[in-house]
Amino acid sequence: MIEQFRIDRLRTGSATVGFLFNPLSGRIRKRRDAIRREMGGIHDAVCRDATSGPEIRASVDAFVEADTDLLVIVGGDGTVQAVLNHLFTIQPPAKWPILSVIPGGTTNMTALDLGIHGRPEDNLRKLSKCLLNRNLPPLLQRHVLCIEQAGTAKVYGMFFGIGLIARAVIFSQGRIKQLGVTGEIYSAIIMLGYLAGALIGRRQGPWAPVQLAVIEQNIELHRGTYTFLFASTLDRLLFGMRPYWGQEQEPLHVTFVRQQRKRPLRSLLQLLSGHGSALKEQNGYFSSNTSVLELMIDDDYIVDGESYRAASQGGPLRISAAGPISFLVANSANANL
Repeated sequence: MIEQFRIDRLRTGSATVGFLFNPLSGRIRKRRDAIRREMGGIHDAVCRDATSGPEIRASVDAFVEADTDLLVIVGGDGTVQAVLNHLFTIQPPAKWPILSVIPGGTTNMTALDLGIHGRPEDNLRKLSKCLLNRNLPPLLQRHVLCIEQAGTAKVYGMFFGIGLIARAVIFSQGRIKQLGVTGEIYSAIIMLGYLAGALIGRRQGPWAPVQLAVIEQNIELHRGTYTFLFASTLDRLLFGMRPYWGQEQEPLHVTFVRQQRKRPLRSLLQLLSGHGSALKEQNGYFSSNTSVLELMIDDDYIVDGESYRAASQGGPLRISAAGPISFLVANSANANL
């Protein structure tokens, strides 16, 4: 829970505002001047440019040291993930600044899940109006994934993926990104290409499946060869998709698909269109909500577009829900804090 004094400062117009700005984020590169103009229009706000992990950590430290009340992250999912990762490392969420996100990355699933869409400069204009008029929106809460394994530092984020999903994201970070296509369209092109390869039977290289065991409450529930597995605390993913259908009242949504499965094309369309509840576990499809998930795996995985490596010699990779944390969303300016 955010400390009440920060909310009170926002109400009275005395809050300090900081912008963590990643000018290299996918949708920002061609709009930097317009975005900087909008940020400069917020009175006494401090803006810090940060394009790398060390720069983001240093900027977050500076904002925390200055007791910033509202920290606005202007960037994509990777920038948001880096900020969350460092904040969890240095202090408990109750001590954090209030967070807000201005989507400007290649993918912006966290912002879109919060209902923030449109051009970065337009969203900044809405935020500026809210702060000026003190007509402040509600705080929306989301849990955050905590991924940990013995011998490695904890990783925090909103979306975890392995198998085909991880391989597609890692590939997208290479040569294809140089084409200059960004946003959900860019992500869709890459993912659809990988899915098409899997559907026609490719199983080597970038299309290689992943070997893993799924453990819950110290019980191995699943083991085998999987096309992909993902876990998220977000209610919606790219294009508004909600490809999970568990009924449990837990914050962590998990879906995975076995390599050997029936009716792959028809089932894939059902999964992507939000009709996954019709898919059967005996046919290779599974989804549930949980608070903790453990995986025995030796492979690459991604968290909000950033890649990591899991090794079973370190024991299970543990994924749990941390938080919830609060986000200020200017698009919801029809209610007060």
